[in-house]
Amino acid sequence: MNLDLLIVLGLLLGAVTLFVLNKPRMDVVALLVIVALPMTGVLEIQQTLAGFSDPSVVLIAALFVIGDGLVRTGIAYRLGDWLVARAGSSETRLLILLMLSAAGLGSVMSSTGVVAIFIPVALGVAARLKIAPARLMMPLAFAGLISGMLTLVATPPNLVVNSELLRAGLEGFGFFSLTPIGLAVLVLGIGYMLLTRSWLARSGIDADAAPPRLTLADLAAAYRLNERERRLKVRADSPLARQALNELELRRQYGINVIGVERQRKFRTLLLMATGNTLLEPGDVLLVDLASPTIGLLGVYQQLGLEPMPLATSYFSLHAHELGLAEVALPPESTLPGKTILELGVRSQHKLNVVGLRRHGVALEGVLVDEKLKPSDMLLVAGNWKNIHRLQGLSRDFLVLSLPAEVDEVAPTARKAPYALLSLAVMVGLMVSGLVPNVMAALIGCLLMGAFRCIDLASAYRAIHWPTLILIVGMLPFAHALQQTGGIDLAVKGLVAVLGGAGPYAMLACLFIVTALIGLFISNTATAVLMAPVAIATAQQLGTSPYPFAMIVALAASAAFMTPVSSPVNTLVLGPGQYSFGDFVKVGVPFTLLVMIVSVFLVPLIFPL
Repeated sequence: MNLDLLIVLGLLLGAVTLFVLNKPRMDVVALLVIVALPMTGVLEIQQTLAGFSDPSVVLIAALFVIGDGLVRTGIAYRLGDWLVARAGSSETRLLILLMLSAAGLGSVMSSTGVVAIFIPVALGVAARLKIAPARLMMPLAFAGLISGMLTLVATPPNLVVNSELLRAGLEGFGFFSLTPIGLAVLVLGIGYMLLTRSWLARSGIDADAAPPRLTLADLAAAYRLNERERRLKVRADSPLARQALNELELRRQYGINVIGVERQRKFRTLLLMATGNTLLEPGDVLLVDLASPTIGLLGVYQQLGLEPMPLATSYFSLHAHELGLAEVALPPESTLPGKTILELGVRSQHKLNVVGLRRHGVALEGVLVDEKLKPSDMLLVAGNWKNIHRLQGLSRDFLVLSLPAEVDEVAPTARKAPYALLSLAVMVGLMVSGLVPNVMAALIGCLLMGAFRCIDLASAYRAIHWPTLILIVGMLPFAHALQQTGGIDLAVKGLVAVLGGAGPYAMLACLFIVTALIGLFISNTATAVLMAPVAIATAQQLGTSPYPFAMIVALAASAAFMTPVSSPVNTLVLGPGQYSFGDFVKVGVPFTLLVMIVSVFLVPLIFPL
């Protein structure tokens, strides 16, 4: 063992120790590695910085942008809405659909982002079905991890392993190379979670847990909107047709406050936010807030040519991705106390509607437009989420206090969803066909997302998780340093000496176990960087195909089921599921062993030794 190898192993041990301690951050540790390797003379600066030009790094950055485009256009959240509608009242059906949806979406975007999207959906359904969230949170996390086994671009470790194959002068994996094995693991995972979910039940609620965020339903109930919401259709003979709202004075004269307008177009329903200039058309369905629930009994509807329409649930819930609520207070320096709600000009100036007023904790009733405001009053405003966010910037006169939890699910470019799907399809099609390298296909997908305005440039840069990229760039030189100093050869000789006589299957199992165990302490991406060259060199030493060995490392890197800190996906569900460390060990360790058995059996069948 030479001095350079000892230096590399010492730096590697130091980096792993810092990863385990999580001080400083992992991307800072990676930067320290980039600085340390050239300073010790082990690598030249150009070799250390080569990771910045690695195609897999650019590809991962592009995939972050593609994933954010799916979120911004509402595709991810619509999948959640579909899940709620299809699951009905069956916990079993919910668990199956939840895992299938999360794994499917995670195969083309960040699994961490997918799990974050589905956590509030799963919590809401769990509350409705009166089941413990713990019975859903861990299946959701496991599905997110399994999604990394479904496609080549599903998770950075797959791309790292593929990049190592290319660096060794071999042909890389195809887009769907992992899919058969991933689907088998997904089916295994669903069956396993159906059998073991009873291990995760929690009957009580943690007293120290943070209180849940207010929802649209909570705000509506606090201001008694539920009693006053109506959907009213403008008949063809209505005197309101083809007139602007500010000319009709429906709120002052009849106590009818129009919040939004549902307007039918060829293949969809448009939601228009009500402003003073909104022209009503025959067939429009008005979403209104009544000053009193009894207005409809006074013949007003007949007089105005309005026809009541069914309203199964709150229209705020129906249109939560576009129509929002926010609670607003008047700060001490506000100039608004003493003015009436009509004089505020909230609709004309801010394109929002005041739909509620609370004074001393009590929601006032009746026509509020002439009510003079007092310093302690709280207003509830309704309108487009974009205009609500804009109100947050007017801190002198308005103080936005409560934004409901649904604000996290807002899709700012929802109307661009078909174009986002087209961009995704083009990217996947190019990757599958092999017409262009994967990195070019992803960049073309990003350019299409931008051209169709599914995502803007500022959002695209924000979507990229730079710490992940820096971590990869900082760890890639280790693989080169270990190879150059003989560390890879030493590891391979050790594995072959111990297990060489046991056959390739035993070696595959050993590589899976070592990769999964290392992944308990450092990120799965860093694990793949370290283990991929060892796996390929081991295969070459044994005289077998390197593809099953590389595939085992890719699969094992995603098999981070054993502890709550082995993956950000597990950490995300730790709180909502109210899990202990032991819950993951109890459920995750047996499942990891099952995944290892399935992988060691299937991989040689698909990639012959």
